[in-house]
Amino acid sequence: MKNELFKPIFFKPYYKSVIWGGDAIAALKGERIDLEKVGESWEISAVPGHESVVAEGPLAGVNICELMARYGVDFTGRVAAERFGSTFPLLIKLIDAQRDLSVQVHPDDALAAERHNSPGKTEMWYVVAAKPGSHIYSGLQAPLSREEYPAAAADGSIMERIGAHEAEAGQFYFIPAGTLHAIGAGTLIAEVQQTSDITYRVYDYGRLDADGRPRELHTELAADAIDYRFPNPVEPTARRYDSTTPGAVSCRYFNVDYVAGGTVEVGGNPDSFTILMAVGGPAEITGPDGTHTHMGRGTTAMLAAAAPQHSVHSAGALLVITIK
Repeated sequence: MKNELFKPIFFKPYYKSVIWGGDAIAALKGERIDLEKVGESWEISAVPGHESVVAEGPLAGVNICELMARYGVDFTGRVAAERFGSTFPLLIKLIDAQRDLSVQVHPDDALAAERHNSPGKTEMWYVVAAKPGSHIYSGLQAPLSREEYPAAAADGSIMERIGAHEAEAGQFYFIPAGTLHAIGAGTLIAEVQQTSDITYRVYDYGRLDADGRPRELHTELAADAIDYRFPNPVEPTARRYDSTTPGAVSCRYFNVDYVAGGTVEVGGNPDSFTILMAVGGPAEITGPDGTHTHMGRGTTAMLAAAAPQHSVHSAGALLVITIK
């Protein structure tokens, strides 16, 4: 039976403590998190070793990979199954950068498959909150060749080549695999990305880890992953929408619709699951039978592809994530 897929599904977040994290995720959710320096909340994950587990309801305790195996296309949808097979294709996060994150790059599908037997990592950021003077770094604002790259990474001058964008709540950034990027201090981000945890750290401001040692860099691995094209054909700079915008960010890996607030119809789509992120305020999900499900601010819910259409009323910004 797939009746248990007809209701919204909530997963238990996986919290990561990191040297650059803080307490903004707990504040957003209005919850107490018994960890210090929480930098990431993995809201929905199929990354091996960190598979999300259903938090409540008839599927409580079942992890996302078991749901894939049990329900197949009824869980993910036809398009997702045809394009990505038996792997759940997305990793959904909240990221709290109290300090600058390292400059990074992620491999594309071909390089990640060759080196790691993994998908690549194209991602999207939505700025939930930003302190005055904070920045997002993405793409090249000046030419950088493969030959120049190692020295620029070693002496920190690579920061002069990367585009610096003043961060503001409500901005979207599209970060294709191969794009040099970093999240600046003072930003809270909602991230949608491919199911991959492969990151090549390029520059880390000379910081030391918890044991007093320089953090590991991946200079040589990154050299083959960086997209050196300038100007880059994919514009990574900020976009901001003041009203509901379908396809705010769309690529073959994910489609993100932006809902500024109010009521929207979601789900009822056999081609794709639907993920909801209540990034701007609480939301109320109403099923066709009149059943109401509450989403607190900062929470994430999922409707399986087999679920009927639901109505969502949001008090603030809402991200609606599908595969198209």
